[in-house]
Amino acid sequence: MKVGVLQFFGWRERSIPLEDVYERALARVEIMDRTGYDAVWLAEHHFTGYSVCPSVHVMAAHIAGRTENLRIGTAVTLAALYHPLRIAEEIALLDVLTGGRINWGAGRGFDPVEFEVFGVPPEESTDRFREAVEIVLAAWTQERLHYEGRFHSFDGVEVLPKPAQRPHPPVWAAATSVGAIEWAAASGLSVMMDPHSAHREIARKKQIFFDGLADAGHETKGREIPVARLVAVAEGDAEAEAIARRGARWTANSYLPKQALASFREDGKAMDPEEHYLSDVVLHGSPERVVDLLQELEEEISLDYLLLSPLSEKTFGIFTDRVLPHVLG
Repeated sequence: MKVGVLQFFGWRERSIPLEDVYERALARVEIMDRTGYDAVWLAEHHFTGYSVCPSVHVMAAHIAGRTENLRIGTAVTLAALYHPLRIAEEIALLDVLTGGRINWGAGRGFDPVEFEVFGVPPEESTDRFREAVEIVLAAWTQERLHYEGRFHSFDGVEVLPKPAQRPHPPVWAAATSVGAIEWAAASGLSVMMDPHSAHREIARKKQIFFDGLADAGHETKGREIPVARLVAVAEGDAEAEAIARRGARWTANSYLPKQALASFREDGKAMDPEEHYLSDVVLHGSPERVVDLLQELEEEISLDYLLLSPLSEKTFGIFTDRVLPHVLG
C-alpha cells in the first residue's frame, strides 16, 4: 500500500498566526520526504478558514524547494475556475523544475461561494471543468494546440513548456458523484476518492469506475486510486475517539454544504453528519487498531493507496512512527 498525505492548511483558531499554520505543515512535509510517504497532495480552497491554500501551484513550488524525494500532487486544482492554458503552463513548469515529481489532480469544486466570487455560473461548472481537463491534456501532448470547445477555442497555439514526464504527469480526476465517476472512466482518467463517503460507498464507487473503464475499452490494470480517509491515532482508543469526534464536528460544520448536513442515511434513517464521519469515515484508535483497520480496508475495498488526512499533529507523528512501517511492509 502506498501512503500520501492530503494536506490541508486549516486555520481553526484565528489567534494563531497563519504563518505558524504554514510552517507546521511544511515541517510535516519535510518529515514525509525522508520517511517513505509517496506524495503530499495539496487541497485548494478559497474564502474559508477550513484550509487557507488558495494556490496549490504556488505552494507546490515552495514545497519542491524543501524536498528531494516526495512527489507533489494537487488535490485538487479547481479547474473550472481557471483558464485551462494557465493550468497547463503552470503544472508543466512545476514538473520541469521538480525533475518530474508532479501529480496533477483536477476537480470541479463544489462551493457556491467560490463559483459566485470567481464569476462561474454553477450550472456551467461541470462542463467548464471537463473542457479544461481536455484542453490541458491536449496542450501537453500536441506540438501546437488545436481545440474547438464550448468555452475555449485554439488554433495552433504553442503551449510551453511541455512537462518533464512523458506524455504528461499522472492525472487524476476528483470524483464524488456517480456521474463524475462515469465520465472519468469513459475518458480513461484515473480517479481519486473523497474523504467524506462511507467505506462501503467507496467500494461501490470503485466498482462503478472499473466497470466503466472496461466498458469503454480502457486499461484497468495498474491504476492507483487514492482514497482519502480522515485518521485519528493516539496511545489509546478513547483519546483517539475524542480527536476523531472533534475532527468530525469541524469537518461537518466547516466543509459540507448546509443542504447536505441532514442528507446522510443509515439503513433508511437519517444520520447525524458527525456520527456519519465517526462511524463510517474516520479511522481512529491506537496504532495497533489503525493498522488492523487498514488491513481490513485493503481487503474490503481493495485499498492500495491511502490518502491520509490526519486530524491532529499527534496523529501524524504516531502514524509516521508506528503505523506507516507496517503499512509499507
